[in-house]
Amino acid sequence: MAKDAKPAKVVLLSGGNPQIPKGDGDAPVQAYIAAMPGWKQEVGARLDALIVKAVPKVTKAVRWNSPFYGLDGQGWFVSFHVLTRYVKVTFFKGAELDPPPPGFTAKSGEARWIDLYEGEFDEAQLAKWMKQAAKLPGWKP
Repeated sequence: MAKDAKPAKVVLLSGGNPQIPKGDGDAPVQAYIAAMPGWKQEVGARLDALIVKAVPKVTKAVRWNSPFYGLDGQGWFVSFHVLTRYVKVTFFKGAELDPPPPGFTAKSGEARWIDLYEGEFDEAQLAKWMKQAAKLPGWKP
């Protein structure tokens, strides 16, 4: 590599979602968070810290240009994704959470989500959902 070469810039996909290669562990998740645009980067960092605190044995990965969080042998319990005006946090077995997150459609099955807009971050509720979700069998693609 030439001494003036710089690392490739992360491409932002539709809605501003970072295009990060599939990978396991903390490094690809941190690369995703670092590439999140504007105020969403702080939301991503707060979500990551909250998940690690609520579920200390969590495993991390990037799949389909989104960070995924799960437990070994149990599957994924939550993921988040950048959209134009918000960060979508999806709980794969969210219908079983108490109370269930508000987002769903007739076709979403067990999944439920919450859209986090700028300035909206209910840490206490999100932590409760993370702890509950980690106790359920996760999603295994």
